[in-house]
Amino acid sequence: MSIPAEAFVLPPAGRGSLQQRIRQMVTEGILSGRFRAGQKMPSSRGLAQHLGISRITVTLAYAELVSSDYLTARGRSGYYVSENAPRAPDMPARGPRAESPDFARLIGGRPQAAAQVERPTDWDRYPHSFIYGQADPTLFDHQNWRLCAVRALGRRDFGALTQDYYDRDDPLLIEHVLRAILPRRGIAAEPEEVLLTLGAQNALWIAAQVLLGPGRRAAVENPCYSGLRGVLTATGTGIVPVDVDAEGLPPEAIPPGVDAVFTTASHQCPTNATMPLDRRLALLAAAGREGFVIVEDDYEFEMSFLKPVSPALKSLDTEGRVVYAGSFSKSVFPGMRLGYLVGPPSFIAAARALRLTTLRHPPGHIQRTVAYFLSLGHYDALINRMRAAYRRRRQVMEEAIRDHGLVVAGQGGFGGSSFWMRAPEGVDTEVLAERLRPDGVLIEPGRVFFDPARAPHNYYRLAYSSTPPARIPEGISRIARAIRQGAG
Repeated sequence: MSIPAEAFVLPPAGRGSLQQRIRQMVTEGILSGRFRAGQKMPSSRGLAQHLGISRITVTLAYAELVSSDYLTARGRSGYYVSENAPRAPDMPARGPRAESPDFARLIGGRPQAAAQVERPTDWDRYPHSFIYGQADPTLFDHQNWRLCAVRALGRRDFGALTQDYYDRDDPLLIEHVLRAILPRRGIAAEPEEVLLTLGAQNALWIAAQVLLGPGRRAAVENPCYSGLRGVLTATGTGIVPVDVDAEGLPPEAIPPGVDAVFTTASHQCPTNATMPLDRRLALLAAAGREGFVIVEDDYEFEMSFLKPVSPALKSLDTEGRVVYAGSFSKSVFPGMRLGYLVGPPSFIAAARALRLTTLRHPPGHIQRTVAYFLSLGHYDALINRMRAAYRRRRQVMEEAIRDHGLVVAGQGGFGGSSFWMRAPEGVDTEVLAERLRPDGVLIEPGRVFFDPARAPHNYYRLAYSSTPPARIPEGISRIARAIRQGAG
């Protein structure tokens, strides 16, 4: 039985070349069971005419499908679905799925994740998207990243690509973290003091799992990174919020009896405040006096285009009381999910053992690709390009904010990629965000960053990492107009 050409519909453009899309179309038909072993395919001429493409394109796609044993060629007879092609399993008909176990009882009141910033999945379709942490594809070095990825796929690096590292990391990447990344923050470390993670969120989760749990207490900044509150809530740790001021976390406000203090000292999240040197020293002294550990989330230090960023808190640590979390996700692209922890060998050993039981190690190919991206200088070139672009965008946004009378609650001393904003009393920024969406504008309401027991509703964050400068003024204008209407 022949398969008619009309049974084929090309996948949407953008999913590879024409040959790749033809292969996808055929393999999906076979894997879904629509095309069965022994069925004759349309002729290359007939399928080309139906799809409106070149016959040679179809012929080349068929040839590749033959080489991968999805199709077989029978002399002058044509192409057929191979007898060796993967087959869809014959599944019996199933009725509605029931949920017999009482999962509410099995979960047993286990702590649930805290509220997170809600971001629409189609954020990039909005013309004025001020969503934090998203990358601008026009700034990324696609060509050199691709070259590094291809090099990491080569025969020479086959082991790095395919082997199970167990609890270890790619030594080439660790070497460049030690030699090229940490020294920029004033940190000197040995290989046994570094562990790779799946981004900063995973680094914070590992730190919390190792250090904390039910019966223990952690001090967090208020407001703070909302994902951290979710991490700590899931461990059953008691969360102690400490209000920040214009200089970040005040050490004297930390209550006695905490086991760990989480801080974003160099670039407070979300206010962008920078903790001065004397306060950093006071925090370290408090840690030694009170016996707590400091977990330093040092994000966005690369985006220091206004003035040099302060050395990391970890660089001042002489007693091994600081666990440092860093990430490549903000500086390269968020979907990469690669970060690192730096701490005393005994802590890293425990963190490594925990990572082994959950994810073993980050994928070898991404580790080796990043190692090449660092060693060949592409990372530094990317950072310089991003700094220049962010400086321009920040200037445009700052001028637009001033022109439209909006209030900046925190803008950061060395750069970064966002402004922390305050709307007038009586304006609920969650309502404001919903009102702005049909107008093509996305903002981040600030309530989820605060202690839920006393969270104000009139703060919000505006990021400029993924928004072209030409679109910023109009977006700010629409925000100001919506605030005036809401406040009135």
